[in-house]
Amino acid sequence: MTVTHDDTQFLREAIALAYANAEQGGRPFGAVVVKQGVVIASAVNEILRSNDPTDHAEMLAIRRASQHLASPNLQHCVVYASGHPCPMCLAAMRMAGVSQVVFAHSNADAAPFGLSTAAIYEELAKPFAQQSMVIRHVPVRLIERPGLYADWKQRQTPH
Repeated sequence: MTVTHDDTQFLREAIALAYANAEQGGRPFGAVVVKQGVVIASAVNEILRSNDPTDHAEMLAIRRASQHLASPNLQHCVVYASGHPCPMCLAAMRMAGVSQVVFAHSNADAAPFGLSTAAIYEELAKPFAQQSMVIRHVPVRLIERPGLYADWKQRQTPH
């Protein structure tokens, strides 16, 4: 894949955010969301400030982009991240329809500093029974109610 001037420019913005966040005691991660060549949202990792483990730069940036667009659909958006997005962030980007993710620092770059998420990727690739977190499917239903998903689908269909 070809690296463009825009890629370099937007990655530099994400990295500058990461440096600024680290200088203020935060973790060294920044992200920008770009649509049609324009930054529509940016964020830094705020987990140390908020005590919320989901406050990653990418997550906050896609939340802000969705608010900016007044839509959960981020199709045609590109996320530029200072570091390799973790599985949570990457999954959120996929669910939002982000078309492309570009990052500057790899998990290999992050590993010596305890910032790599490679082990999480490896864990998630295992079958549930082999993962360290217990994951169970218990198919409980409310007998007096229709199927949850069928009920939802019916409510979405115009009458």
